[in-house]
Amino acid sequence: MDHILSWMTFIPVIGASIVLCLKQEKLIKWATVITTSLVLLLSLLLWSKFQSLAPEAFMKPEGFQFTEMLPWIDAFNIHYYIGIDGLSLPMVILTGLLFFICTFSSWHISKGIKGYFSLLLFLEFGVIGVFLSLDFFLFFVFWEIMLLPMYFLIGIWGGENKEYAAIKFFIYTMAGSVLMLLGILALYWQGGNTFNILEIAQHNFSQLFIDIFGWHLSFGKVIFIAFFIGFAIKVPVFPFHTWLPHAHVQAPTAVSVILAGVLLKMGTYGILRICYPLFPGAALWFAPTMALLGVINIIYGALCAMAQKDLKKLVAYSSVSHMGYVMLGMAAVTSPAAITGAVFQMWAHGTSTAMMFLMVGIIYDKAHHRWIVTPEGKLGFGGLASQVPIYTGIMTVALFASLGLPGLSGFIAEALVFLGSFSVFQSYTMIAAIGIILTAAYLLWMFKRVFFGELNPKYKTLTDMSIGQILYMAPLTVLVVVFGVWPKPILDILRPSLDGLILIFSKGI
Repeated sequence: MDHILSWMTFIPVIGASIVLCLKQEKLIKWATVITTSLVLLLSLLLWSKFQSLAPEAFMKPEGFQFTEMLPWIDAFNIHYYIGIDGLSLPMVILTGLLFFICTFSSWHISKGIKGYFSLLLFLEFGVIGVFLSLDFFLFFVFWEIMLLPMYFLIGIWGGENKEYAAIKFFIYTMAGSVLMLLGILALYWQGGNTFNILEIAQHNFSQLFIDIFGWHLSFGKVIFIAFFIGFAIKVPVFPFHTWLPHAHVQAPTAVSVILAGVLLKMGTYGILRICYPLFPGAALWFAPTMALLGVINIIYGALCAMAQKDLKKLVAYSSVSHMGYVMLGMAAVTSPAAITGAVFQMWAHGTSTAMMFLMVGIIYDKAHHRWIVTPEGKLGFGGLASQVPIYTGIMTVALFASLGLPGLSGFIAEALVFLGSFSVFQSYTMIAAIGIILTAAYLLWMFKRVFFGELNPKYKTLTDMSIGQILYMAPLTVLVVVFGVWPKPILDILRPSLDGLILIFSKGI
């Protein structure tokens, strides 16, 4: 198990280098499969060897496992410092799984395949690095590394307006990165001239003040907001959400899956890893505002989804709505049920929405459009249930998992969020519950128009899912069912870290 985290981090770079040296299309694709499968296997090995630690160890060196620390830039006390705990492990496993599946969903890519698959692997390198970094400088480097391959994957292999979507994604994310960088530099100078996240987390910034343009402001609140905005853009939180629908609609299917399944979670992970432990006082001060933003996300995202005629855009706006539940649960951080539900929603949304985007991609490859209702007001599909029953069955599981049907993973997450947040934010929680009705409305509205009624004569020759497509959809289908019935394996990983986070707030640090 020595250096397992480094192997997991840098295997995608090695794989990308090999891909760039290959010429045959099949070799490029299978090299990518082998690379992503190795990362997935290592993440599962980590899970098997992971041990739950005491909550008191959260955000302390003894609270992280398989840690590695090497000096990097001695002059500024910068280290290559990585480790894993109960908060980051589920995200690493989810990353490994989705990149593995996305390799197969990208099998049809024929344009610039060497560039596409090498960028996909380089993106995996950046994402895993973010979840493992325990040094602020290293964290920021990985955060920026992730930006570049995503920009090119959208801008080169995307749809008609790919350049606009890619540039908007890049500008929004860079704006957030600037605020994060300012926050990191401030913490470096006030935290003992170190970038070590765990060392900085032991400082108490609640009594520190700074002067900005003549205003005497709380250091903790200012830096909390700087980090929060940087992470909120990635979530995305209203009103920083407008880049997301464009990026989702224009991105190729696999990139949409990674974007919704993993990259959005980097925002909420950053809030939990950095904003909350370092600034618990500011987090409690900001909690009502965060709850309000979460409710806006839930209702606004659902209403926008209801208005969509493009199937992929509907799923994109559903992500805005579902991440609102994460924000609401995180706002009620002092409630164990709420914060557990929020983090479990990150996992549940990562699997169910990935399923939705993959299924939209499959039907688009067959029918060459995604219209629920065409611009002329006619049904885009209609009656697909009788023509493609296997596709309909898997799409049904994905749809009801996203809807939050009991017995599927989305229900567990949303139930815990509502159970915990009601004791802290009663009014906001009651308003947020309307989102359940709206979600059912837009998903069932879509389902009726696409799958039921009379079959559109255009699709009498439409073929069902291939064996390969069924195989790469099977893991996600199984997971949303298994963790909807038995969420204990994920909850057991999360509980010590989340109990430790609640402990920080209870001590009033």
